[in-house]
Amino acid sequence: MNASQCSPISGQPLQLSEEEASQLAEELKHQLRCGEVPDANSSSIERMVAGLGDRRGLMRLTFAESLGVVGKAAVPALCQALEGHDNVTVRRAAAKTLTLIEDPQALPVLLKALLHDPDPVVQGSAVGAMAALGAEAVDALLGVLINPKSSSMQLGLASWGLAFVGARAPEALREAAGSEHAEIRAAAIAALGDQIQAQGDESARDLLIRALSDQHVDVRAEATTLLGKLHDSCWATPHLIPLLNDQAGQVRKNAALSLMKLQASDALPALREHLQCEHEPDVTAVLRVSISQLERI
Repeated sequence: MNASQCSPISGQPLQLSEEEASQLAEELKHQLRCGEVPDANSSSIERMVAGLGDRRGLMRLTFAESLGVVGKAAVPALCQALEGHDNVTVRRAAAKTLTLIEDPQALPVLLKALLHDPDPVVQGSAVGAMAALGAEAVDALLGVLINPKSSSMQLGLASWGLAFVGARAPEALREAAGSEHAEIRAAAIAALGDQIQAQGDESARDLLIRALSDQHVDVRAEATTLLGKLHDSCWATPHLIPLLNDQAGQVRKNAALSLMKLQASDALPALREHLQCEHEPDVTAVLRVSISQLERI
């Protein structure tokens, strides 16, 4: 291949023709099949990053896998592409490739992409790469939750990232569950499910129970919802029934839904009793549905 074809012009990102991309992809696939690590010099990495913009998905996959094998040496170029490339396909692929490498050095750029990239797929892929870092990404994700400029989508992505981190960062999540910020407490509680259910973490279970009486409604609501996801009716039902009296309608609604999910038919008397005195129409509707479903069991 002519070297002049592979050099960026006037500081613009390198671009490969389809023929150049195909040739490079074949070379890389051969190296990967032979167990060889692709060249990690700056020129080779730049060509592979350029290949992330190819319109053919299988080609992009080959370049991403090759950069993943190169590892940390490719991180600066991938971060540069994620941060400033005009081609959204390149930015998306760069974020996904950083997920394969799991290098904490990429964290600031990943966070910037979550907060400022206009493309929702780039934002989501950036959170995926952050979550792959485990405990090292927790503080950054929590920061998104208390950032008043975060959009509802960014808040949801950050919460998902924390849940994905889950058992990989148990200490960080337990600490977050005691934060002074209600948004952080709620997100941390929502992320405790795997620790409780898969690992039998008793301290996480205790945090969940304490969250049921948190002063902030969002924290109580998240804790109430989580109880319904743990598939332990005998343990959860005695904690859920008192929440049918909670002052917040959202918590009462979540309690009824969780009892329904747990198929807690022994809670029917309490549900019927609370239906008689419920004054919020949306909660009344949920109570009726829960009672109807449980009566069929």
